[in-house]
Amino acid sequence: MELPKTVLSRRGGEVPWSPIRKLTPLADEARRRGVEVLHLNIGQPDIRTPRPVLDAYRSFDADVLAYSPSLGIPPLRESIAAYYRRYGIDVAPRDVAVTVGGSEAIFFALSAVCDPGDEILVREPFYANYVAFAAMISAKVVPIPASIDDGFALPSRERIAACITPRTRALLYISPENPTGIVYDPAELETMRDLCRRYGLYLIADEVYREFIYDDHVAFRSVLDLDGMADHAILIDSVSKRFSSCGARIGSLTTRNRGIMELVDKFAQARLCPPTVGQLAADAAYRMDPSYFEPIRDEYRRRRDLVVEALGRIPGTLFHVPEGAFYLMTRLPVQDAEEFARFLLTDFTWKGRTVMLAPGQGFYSTPARGRDEVRIAYVLECGRLAEAMEVLGRGLEAYASR
Repeated sequence: MELPKTVLSRRGGEVPWSPIRKLTPLADEARRRGVEVLHLNIGQPDIRTPRPVLDAYRSFDADVLAYSPSLGIPPLRESIAAYYRRYGIDVAPRDVAVTVGGSEAIFFALSAVCDPGDEILVREPFYANYVAFAAMISAKVVPIPASIDDGFALPSRERIAACITPRTRALLYISPENPTGIVYDPAELETMRDLCRRYGLYLIADEVYREFIYDDHVAFRSVLDLDGMADHAILIDSVSKRFSSCGARIGSLTTRNRGIMELVDKFAQARLCPPTVGQLAADAAYRMDPSYFEPIRDEYRRRRDLVVEALGRIPGTLFHVPEGAFYLMTRLPVQDAEEFARFLLTDFTWKGRTVMLAPGQGFYSTPARGRDEVRIAYVLECGRLAEAMEVLGRGLEAYASR
């Protein structure tokens, strides 16, 4: 008698591979061949983690590494609320839930507002893991198409409204934006606010790059600053990029909507608690003087300018100068950017080096869009970044002459 075969979930099959990490096996193989791989694919800052954060880890001396409260330790929730109050955003500790990274905060937010088959609108290109988080709860990301040709401008109110269906539950955006570096201007935020109020939608804002804005004429505005949105707004945040502490895995979800917070509390209890010692480190980070960010911002501005200048010297590229975060989307003079990214890792070196890129198509859900684009993360110090951009230019020359 033949035993029945085991099956895997369809939902799991719908979760896409990360465009940021999918070429990692090729990079590993290149290193085994002795090639130095310069990473422009992943937003892992090389900025030193602040001393107070590391000291908090090193000074932990309790006899038992115990669970913490499910929504986070009270001192950290207070520190996060106080951080927002410095920006004029009036929230209380009860409005803050501590999560396992910003990723869990996004997952909790989508789980709180969506049932299977529901839809979330996101301007594309977008942070690729949004699709994965939605697929994990059998929801769907619906793209609001934007184009590199007009600087990824948010489509008109009418075009966004045309994407709204009876299954739409939320608009989700990130500002400053990963992968484009765009910062949403007040008019764009008000457009999304008005649509959410008109159609009874939530507005989920991923604000993890808040401090990293490089031009004086660009102003940041939080979703929690928008009038009339107390019941609609959900803010996603994280210490990962803000304090160069990606491995701490501490994020947060903040909302004034008590119903949302009650559901988040249920989700949080089901997974027990965020990392206990990581929360102590995050608390130390949020208590630092805000002047900490000034030299960090200057450093990223220098890196942005270096990348923009280098790309400007490469014929056939098209890009929008990023206003914030530390990413840039660029069109390259190739038909298939993923094929080119593979070529760099398997068949090309320059002075013993190559570069790893994130293929742009993975940041779109509309078929065939972004095929000739890549995302560049300018998270290397300027000397290494200059080397990486030279390798990229040489690689394009070699690829074209094959």
